[in-house]
Amino acid sequence: MTKPVKGFSKRSKKEKVSWIIDTFFQNNIDAEKIIKKYWNEDEKLQQLHDEFIENTITNYYLPFGVAPNFLINGTLHTIPMAIEESSVVAAASKAAKFWYDRGGFTTEVLGTTKIGQVHFLYEGCTKKLTAFFKQVVPKLLSSTQSITQNMEKRGGGITGITLKDKTDKLDNYYQIHCEFETLDAMGANFINSCLEQFAKTLKQEALLFDDFSNTEKNISIVMSILSNFTPNCLVKASVSCPVSDLKIGDISGEEFAQKFITAVKIAEIEPYRAVTHNKGIMNGIDAVVLATGNDFRAIEAGVHAYAAKGGQYKSLTHANIENGIFKFWIELPLALGTVGGLTKLHPLVKLALEILQKPNAKELMQIVAVAGLAQNFGALHSLTTTGIQKGHMKMHLMNILNQLGATKSEKTTIAAYFEGKTVTHSNVVTKFNEVRG
Repeated sequence: MTKPVKGFSKRSKKEKVSWIIDTFFQNNIDAEKIIKKYWNEDEKLQQLHDEFIENTITNYYLPFGVAPNFLINGTLHTIPMAIEESSVVAAASKAAKFWYDRGGFTTEVLGTTKIGQVHFLYEGCTKKLTAFFKQVVPKLLSSTQSITQNMEKRGGGITGITLKDKTDKLDNYYQIHCEFETLDAMGANFINSCLEQFAKTLKQEALLFDDFSNTEKNISIVMSILSNFTPNCLVKASVSCPVSDLKIGDISGEEFAQKFITAVKIAEIEPYRAVTHNKGIMNGIDAVVLATGNDFRAIEAGVHAYAAKGGQYKSLTHANIENGIFKFWIELPLALGTVGGLTKLHPLVKLALEILQKPNAKELMQIVAVAGLAQNFGALHSLTTTGIQKGHMKMHLMNILNQLGATKSEKTTIAAYFEGKTVTHSNVVTKFNEVRG
């Protein structure tokens, strides 16, 4: 067990690394080599990465790949993805090609409203608070003018502000519930700055409101913060084709469609399946969100909350057949940005946005939703036909061989051997030992 370390953040990076090596690796030079091996030789670029967070000791790499051939609303896209899971990019690319030949993906932004709240406690008459709030709203808005003026010039800003009584859930608890339009910015800093100013103004104006008693004047601000649940910042993506176009090998289009739809319906009613179903969707979504410098944790939280909005966790995707046409679609909240944050700082984020043809926030929402839908189609396609492990373990083969320390020629020989065969860890180890002799 280590002792607490004082002043760690004030040490240089090399001093921090030395402490890590001394404390956890008993001066193991190999551990130090690994840490320093991932430092960038470009000192300016490395300094940029060091300043993204506190206490940086090295860089953590993820593969950055692309999935081509995504036809979205008639425009062809190549989608960048940053992820470590072996089969994700392959599955997305396969789904993109499948639907390219059947008309591609159709998308629509249903809303872009984001939410923030001032949470406060008030002990007194609700009618008085309501009257006070109606009177104070113009002052709340004017107090944020210096924050909102630039956003308003571009067509955004504060679009709604209401008082919510939550005392049935928690004694004395109320909210100022605010709606925002942040355009191409994700808008977290903008929203939080507005909310914190609302809180100050609310507290100040309460002291001046004549109808409040002394107790009622003493409004207690608990916190002011945006919400990552954005049920009105919605996007829809879909694909469709005649059922007959779904014929796969010996499987008829009707058989494939019916089995596929049943798999989706199971995820709509069975939470144990729905969680894994939606995790697969997020494989595609998170990979694009991360590649474009957005906050994948916020996206994850909001999407999963949306999946449970009806009181039971359900599938984010849906499918049916109408008049001989197979339809498969997804609807989910995606609060994304293409300006601010890392978009102007991280070189690979800038590169990713260039690959995507410099989308605005609405366009990026649509692209990300398509990535999630494609990923889910790829997963369900495998699950309802060959099974998930055939393709997944084939992609995982190289990971196993790398763990075993296989040479280039050994990888070639073993990969050729497993063409058309079932890949399992034990089978790969057996074959590896045989090849190495």
